[in-house]
Amino acid sequence: MHTNHSKPTGQALLDLILVGRVNTTYASIVAANLQAVIGINTDIGPTIAKPHYAYMPGRGQYNADRILKELSEMNDGAPFKLGLIEYDLCTPILTFVYGESQLGGKAALVSLHRLLADDPTVAYQRAVKISLHEVGHLLGIGHCWSLGCLMRFSSNMEALDSLSTIFCSTCEYEIKRRLKTLMNSLS
Repeated sequence: MHTNHSKPTGQALLDLILVGRVNTTYASIVAANLQAVIGINTDIGPTIAKPHYAYMPGRGQYNADRILKELSEMNDGAPFKLGLIEYDLCTPILTFVYGESQLGGKAALVSLHRLLADDPTVAYQRAVKISLHEVGHLLGIGHCWSLGCLMRFSSNMEALDSLSTIFCSTCEYEIKRRLKTLMNSLS
């Protein structure tokens, strides 16, 4: 379970939560891209313990839904939580997931486990793409059919690697509109 860490977040709308041991370079790169691409101010931290409660021994993976529930129950800090984890994730109906999000909710989760590559730059780009995608879901954006849009569903590395780090004009408009509405409601 997690420990409450009350800290001032300034204007941060999203806390990037490290779940267990996570390479902090990923956290820095993901946070910078969330701010640069979406414009969502992001704080890094806190770190929470390895989620033993979510481990599924028969699969050797962690249940993303259980971790999302834990993240969504964190009431301190920013209104949105994005967890980064280095363990392999699944859901009861999917054999693995790169990330999982509560559509229009409070919490999302990204696993770095399957995103690793010989070239660290490729691995960082994959983590950024999945993180941007999952935060798009937090803002209520569903999957997109436009080729090349970050909100397009990627079921494998080839599809993920083919995406650039941009949204189609429709998804970008909706993300900016929803962020503006959210920021106005918080002021």
